[in-house]
Amino acid sequence: MEAPRLRLRLPFLLLVALVVSPPANGWPPVAAAARRMRIEPLPTAALRRLYDTSNYGKLQLNNGLALTPQMGWNSWNFFACNINEAVIRDTADALVSTGLADLGYNYVNIDDCWSNVKRGKGDQLLPDPKTFPSGIKALADYVHGKGLKLGIYSDAGIFTCQVRPGSLYHEKDDAAIFASWGVDYLKYDNCYNLGIKPKDRGQDDPALWAGKVGNSWRTTDDIQDTWKSMTDIADKNNKWASYAGPGGWNDPDMLEVGNGGMTFAEYRAHFSIWPLS
Repeated sequence: MEAPRLRLRLPFLLLVALVVSPPANGWPPVAAAARRMRIEPLPTAALRRLYDTSNYGKLQLNNGLALTPQMGWNSWNFFACNINEAVIRDTADALVSTGLADLGYNYVNIDDCWSNVKRGKGDQLLPDPKTFPSGIKALADYVHGKGLKLGIYSDAGIFTCQVRPGSLYHEKDDAAIFASWGVDYLKYDNCYNLGIKPKDRGQDDPALWAGKVGNSWRTTDDIQDTWKSMTDIADKNNKWASYAGPGGWNDPDMLEVGNGGMTFAEYRAHFSIWPLS
């Protein structure tokens, strides 16, 4: 069973527009459609909340990064722990060959389970020699050679969610090794974090504070590949809309599009709702 997690990350909002096709027999007359609909105007207070940007800019890191939401791919929702360097290389190739890279989808992010189960000499993080035998530096070089960026995963606890070495007490050294490998993006999870005291559990809303330390933050529970999960998360994320903007973005968790749990129409809605998040 996974430990409860709090994620400071944005696994890539996709900026898209929903294209709605007319029905085969054409759209109904406007007047007829209007008679079938009851449209209640939003109260003034609700409109103010909807367009409230009063919180934006208060906590942003202002480091010149993430002026727009990052776009790309993350390994977890489809592959979970079944990852290896061939999967990452093939994904980089696919982003280029499909034209997605030209549209701005330029992050290739490795999630949990990339590292060895134990740290190496000097407590250094090591890639799993069975699944990443060439090392992360070689993989970053390959991804960069495609004009893309490489992301990696770590955790603020003593272990990652899948019980690989976490970065607690090793933060500076791990950051240095990621930089030496050429990593462009860090997804930082929060399983097994011994540093959160019971009285501080109210800080589990990272939109309130994470803009001081990162460029994106999780705002919801983990997504599941179902319509209910997706819509519940969209509703929860809406609370934090006023905290998002250039330099700092809300993260309602990764897209599930294509994983098989929803219909095509539901996936299209999912794909279109996330840019509004």
